[in-house]
Amino acid sequence: MSIKTKKYQKKDPKVNIESQIVLYNDDVNTFDWVIHCLVVYCGHTAIQAEQCANIVHYKGKCAIKSGPLNQLLAVCNTLCQKGLSAIIQ
Repeated sequence: MSIKTKKYQKKDPKVNIESQIVLYNDDVNTFDWVIHCLVVYCGHTAIQAEQCANIVHYKGKCAIKSGPLNQLLAVCNTLCQKGLSAIIQ
């Protein structure tokens, strides 16, 4: 009779945390620019990007992308560099 043991790898808990990028409304960016950024940097379709832009405009914010934290950091930083107001929650 043999005993099987499993090796457990210590993982960085921050890497696989399910997070989301939240985009906030502002008075600076146009609808066209927001839609463009969502398509190019978040991989949205034009329709999806337009719907998110409308939600941001009327509700003040919208979760635009979700996934592991390490994958969202670069996207969120890029959106902020492009002038959008976005954070990771």
